[in-house]
Amino acid sequence: MRSAACQGRGLRGDEELSRIDSLKDIAEGLAQLTRIDERLVPVVALAGDVPLRRHQGGYEGLASIIVAQQVSKAAADSIWKRLSDKLQEVGPQSVLAADEEELRLCGLSRPKVRTLRRLAESCVADFRFEGLEDLPAEEAIVKMTALHGVGRWTAEVYLLFCCGHRDIFPAGDIALQNAVRHAFAAAERPSEKELRGIAEAWSPWRGVAARLFWRYYAVTAKRDVIPLGDS
Repeated sequence: MRSAACQGRGLRGDEELSRIDSLKDIAEGLAQLTRIDERLVPVVALAGDVPLRRHQGGYEGLASIIVAQQVSKAAADSIWKRLSDKLQEVGPQSVLAADEEELRLCGLSRPKVRTLRRLAESCVADFRFEGLEDLPAEEAIVKMTALHGVGRWTAEVYLLFCCGHRDIFPAGDIALQNAVRHAFAAAERPSEKELRGIAEAWSPWRGVAARLFWRYYAVTAKRDVIPLGDS
């Protein structure tokens, strides 16, 4: 699903910032990655079909990522359904209008309720999601992490799946660290800094590489831990 806040292929100067918008883009990225790094050939073969997983952006998209943090996929889906049913539409106004205890009864922790409400206040005030897709990844990450409760991982996942940024790799993700360790038969799981260094070789297709390793982890560990579900 394309986000109203993250549509189109943005331009910055004379440079076109290409997006991951389709399965064709995924296929192109995988082909390029196996040329860049031969170690990825067996990873691609074992992973099988790598899903696109594009999602609605804006407040709703970011809220869904926050809801899914540190809980199982099943729990996140259940909480999100209760929240959506309660509010009808998950947006800044509806979240601010709801009583805190009503939000808690949907299954949200107090810190998550606080984050969703502070984010809603920022959106009502002056924060705009429009234009994030046009910024280089690091600039977009800096802008998003200025928001209360939004860390680098959350910002990277939003930019990957809601805006389609092509060259982002959330190296702090434990599943990605475990997947790379397993794929490369490393003795230890790489740290965030180490994995970020490894992933530099996969630029400018790090967004496809992240999807590949999440899919690889799902196949090898039999656990679907990608931050957002199919769309």
